[in-house]
Amino acid sequence: MHIESKDDRPREGWFEPDHNQAQKSQVVRLALPVPLFRSFDYRIPDGATHPRAGDHIEAQFAGRRMVGVCIDSSPPDPWPDAKLFIRLLESAPSMAPAVSPELLELARWLSEYYHHPLGEVLATCLPATTSRNVDSAREILLSAANEAQADTLLVRSPRQRALYEHLCTHPGSSRAQLAAIGFGADLIRALQQKNLATLAPAGVSNRSPSVYEPNNQVLPVLTEEQTMALRAIKESSGHFAPFLLQGITGSGKTEVYLRAIAAAVDDGGQALLLVPEIGLTPQTIARVRERFPDAVTQHSGMTDRDRSAALAACQSGSTRVLVGTRSAVFAQFKALRLIIVDEEHDSSYKQQDGLRYSARDVAVKRAMSLSAPVVLGSATPSLESLHNVRRGRYQALYLRSRPGSAATAPMHIQDIRGTELDAGLSQEMILRMRQHLSAGGQVLTYINRRGFSPVLLCTTCNWIADCAHCDSRMTVHRSPPALVCHHCGSRTSLPTHCPEGHSTLLPVGAGTQRTEEALERLFPEYPVVRIDRDSTRSAEQMNQHLIRIGRGDPLILVGTQMLAKGHHFPAVTLVVVLNADGGFLSPDFRAPERTAQTIIQVAGRAGRAERPGEVWIQSLQSDNPALISLLETGYEGFANNQLDLRIAAGLPPASAMAIIRADALTRLDAVQFLESLKGFVTPGVQISGPAPAPIQRIAGRHRQQLLLLASNRTLLQRCCTTMRLTNAPRNLRWSIDIDPYDSM
Repeated sequence: MHIESKDDRPREGWFEPDHNQAQKSQVVRLALPVPLFRSFDYRIPDGATHPRAGDHIEAQFAGRRMVGVCIDSSPPDPWPDAKLFIRLLESAPSMAPAVSPELLELARWLSEYYHHPLGEVLATCLPATTSRNVDSAREILLSAANEAQADTLLVRSPRQRALYEHLCTHPGSSRAQLAAIGFGADLIRALQQKNLATLAPAGVSNRSPSVYEPNNQVLPVLTEEQTMALRAIKESSGHFAPFLLQGITGSGKTEVYLRAIAAAVDDGGQALLLVPEIGLTPQTIARVRERFPDAVTQHSGMTDRDRSAALAACQSGSTRVLVGTRSAVFAQFKALRLIIVDEEHDSSYKQQDGLRYSARDVAVKRAMSLSAPVVLGSATPSLESLHNVRRGRYQALYLRSRPGSAATAPMHIQDIRGTELDAGLSQEMILRMRQHLSAGGQVLTYINRRGFSPVLLCTTCNWIADCAHCDSRMTVHRSPPALVCHHCGSRTSLPTHCPEGHSTLLPVGAGTQRTEEALERLFPEYPVVRIDRDSTRSAEQMNQHLIRIGRGDPLILVGTQMLAKGHHFPAVTLVVVLNADGGFLSPDFRAPERTAQTIIQVAGRAGRAERPGEVWIQSLQSDNPALISLLETGYEGFANNQLDLRIAAGLPPASAMAIIRADALTRLDAVQFLESLKGFVTPGVQISGPAPAPIQRIAGRHRQQLLLLASNRTLLQRCCTTMRLTNAPRNLRWSIDIDPYDSM
């Protein structure tokens, strides 16, 4: 599509079309990072280098300079209308690495499948430094120096000493590699100021990845199940083969990953390992780099410069392994031969705004285009993946036992109906925690609620602190003291009196901060470590927590789902789960699956080493059939039962789903717009709504949604394709969410 102008005369910088000249003109088609489902044609200045498809191009658009991607170097019929004007291309192709044909084709698929403009899709796929001088993103390698003075200069700086010792054993480390294992820019700068680190620019290498060398390590002996899983993955080399590696917590899935990566590297290839959260990265990357010292990482906690350096190393082939979070699925490689998605069930793989893609599903699509194996690993697989196994699309690989003497920790339910609680803990559970701590174990307390208390209540008049901008309550935080809305982010000071004139304000319910405070009071002799979004915002902070926990000294961990995601805590012998079973009563059809996954993942932190462990779930619904099924049949039996129920009800994964969301300054505007979309619905597509979103107002905007359901995915996609061409009012925002993770 092209740019139209209603002016009678061409504006400055534009060329009026001349059909006699059209045949001789050089025109390229660009995808620009703008929210329009169209591409734009630009004329190439005489004598300029002709771009190739995939080249980055700097161009003027709507009075701004922006970087687009050439998607067609010779577009057919670029002058279909005499009213069109084609603007001058501002510059020759940039020095940024071109988008590979494989990634360009993937971007086209993403645009069509998720109904998102191609230019914005490409902007999501490419590193942030693409629009700047790419030479500035080249890798800087660091090595240790001035060894004679190191002991003196580092005597009071244990973190600097740790970095220095790492550089001694791993000379030539990049900033990206150091950031991945918790050594940030401040530590690097401190060593430079003490002349204890030297820097050298890394040239982009065109060498092939070297043969895998295990660094003289003694590798663990694989179990029979691990051996069978690894054999299946290795035998699929060079072919598209999707695997679901279903292994109980602590069964050695990571060792299978590492051996499979080694096989890919030994064959001259590269590997991508996706992990769900930045919090997992320090522990995972440390294990990976023990085997592959040149491995790099990509996650949101890195600077644009470090992220671009890591991606450049992947594209040049100078690194063999990339460990990354969601967006790493778009990294370009010289020879990608294997993709692994760890904790494939995790919700963080689904982007919730902008390009609403699933990194897990994109990984499978990309492996298909590369003719490469893809391994989806989890102790609690998603029902989507289990459904694909049933249909023969994925091959299942099972790890049902833990290596060595470690046994799966037994799970128990404590009915707390009518029980007096102290910050959510029963006296029986407090006693049990003390027994484990006295025996030298560590205790993990899980509560999926941040802050101090979810409600601030006046006990005299029942006033509740609500958010002024959302239909939600403010959460009480103690560190620092404030009322915080976890939906729009608004923050106010913590009141001391009720606005109605009373003075009896009471925090009701417990969050991680309140539980932490209670545990410090109950167990003053033991340290309490809180891990949640408020206390742990970076990979370096997470790394510090992991180091402390890894020492094995008795302590208490308290936190949210960040504690449930694949961490290895060998000294944890007791896991206490608070308020985790409420999801079994949610109207969201996915809630039972998510709740069961959380319980099993948290429980899996116990008894992972020589010491036996146990898990206790405090419950107000100990007779809930879903909870009983989970404990009696395990996750596999529970999930298969849930899948049968979904299929019988015609719900995903047995059908395709999309949610159309709209928000506006008034409820009526959002409802009227969604009502107008219902006219595009075709036979074979069920529609529900418009209906209010679960939280009807966020940040002052009213939210409504339509739910589309179809047994035929093609019909659903056609319907959404027609809808996306609708012009919305200026004051309204709307989106199409394909395969939504949250349907409420």
